[in-house]
Amino acid sequence: MTQKNAIKIFEEKKVRTLWDDEQEKWYFSIIDIIEILTDSANSRRYWSDLKRKLIVEGSQLYDKIVQLKMKSADGKFYKTDVADAEQLFRLIQSIPSPKAEPFKLWLAQIANERLDEMQDPELTIDRAMEQYFRMGYSESWINQRLKSIEIRKELTDEWKRRGVQEGMQFATLTDIITRAWADKSTKEYKQFKGLKKENLRDNMSNTELILNMLAEASTKDISQVVEPETFDENIKVAKQGGKVARVAREELELRTGRKVVSPQNAKQALKDKNE
Repeated sequence: MTQKNAIKIFEEKKVRTLWDDEQEKWYFSIIDIIEILTDSANSRRYWSDLKRKLIVEGSQLYDKIVQLKMKSADGKFYKTDVADAEQLFRLIQSIPSPKAEPFKLWLAQIANERLDEMQDPELTIDRAMEQYFRMGYSESWINQRLKSIEIRKELTDEWKRRGVQEGMQFATLTDIITRAWADKSTKEYKQFKGLKKENLRDNMSNTELILNMLAEASTKDISQVVEPETFDENIKVAKQGGKVARVAREELELRTGRKVVSPQNAKQALKDKNE
């Protein structure tokens, strides 16, 4: 089963999703959706209570819920309860929420968009741009962000060729690259910016994005030359790739007298822009 993780946006809130190529359908994180529909401070507790209610009522819906690995706030992949669109439509009926109807329309739109994108992959890029524009990002930042996605894909494809496993090993190497150029692990970087579930790259400045791209592109290029055969060898390559960007960062900071790694996140940046 070939699966692809992605993030979808509903009313500026992120929903972790996973596309299954073989079954040709989306799976959605139930916890993320409950958080959106209920504004609950503890969506996991809400889902736990709802599961018990469904079992008591004799609902067969819970029996069909599966667990798949999705990226968590710490950048690692953990198994989480997911549901496909059909299951979600039924689940939403058990959740009293004024957002239920617009959310159902959103689900239907997501399904249709994926079918369109399978016919024309360029639509994926166009829709990503539209999402970022709606959130208030500048055109120059969006172009950098889309380029960073391309470079990240090239790196992960290279890792797969070298036998690196998705999930924990991908997260470990990403952490090593980030620490090598930014002096912070991914988790520390997010904490520095005051982030929780938000995507770190969506909260980087143009310069931060450029250096992160340099680190990942350098790692990919070095890997293609060195051809690492073990995970330990991939770790060494990741450190080397990150160091290339670190040298550039330190030189830039020396020339400008300003730190590149900033505590500012996208919410603050967009607020400052609009004031």
